[in-house]
Amino acid sequence: MDNITRRDRELPYISDESIFEEQKVTRKLLGKFNTTDPSDFDTLSEILKQIIRGSQKNVMIVPPFYCDYGTHIEVGDNFFANYNCTILDVAPVKIGKNVLFGPNVSLYTAGHPLHPVSRNSMYEYGISITIGDNVWLGGNVVVTPGVHIGNNVVIGAGSVVTKDIPDNMIAAGNPCRVIREITDADKKFYYKDREFDEEAWAKIQEMD
Repeated sequence: MDNITRRDRELPYISDESIFEEQKVTRKLLGKFNTTDPSDFDTLSEILKQIIRGSQKNVMIVPPFYCDYGTHIEVGDNFFANYNCTILDVAPVKIGKNVLFGPNVSLYTAGHPLHPVSRNSMYEYGISITIGDNVWLGGNVVVTPGVHIGNNVVIGAGSVVTKDIPDNMIAAGNPCRVIREITDADKKFYYKDREFDEEAWAKIQEMD
């Protein structure tokens, strides 16, 4: 079995020349993306469409952005990633709609064996990551291989997510743990105990 097939089946694989050839294509596109005038939104959008999959409707990633393949990343509508997003997409990364990433968010599907003998064999692996709809990952969040984050989840800044997070939860920490459920009582607040003003609240009620 060749290493591309092994990689795509989430089996241990070795990064050989065939793997590097796939990465070269993406690195060239990333070079263009990361050196484009950051105010040239149209050009950035066109390059991004060549890097990642998905609907690409209202999708924005602020340079610099880093990934391994791009073709293993699928995003839904209204996706935004702030500065220094890194996605090691050895395995598929599926991101839902209305998802926000703070600065320095990193998704790692890639990993290496724990034992030094196994690790020195050059075998590595990729295990897929899934993120649901309406999710916000705060700045410097790290998501590790195999994690599933549910819908309507907020992950606090600086968290390291090593286990699945169910729907409608606020979670934070290293390792990341569920803090509490998000309920309708949270709707009227924009930050801690600060409530929306009347003008903003009226617009929010129109969306409900």
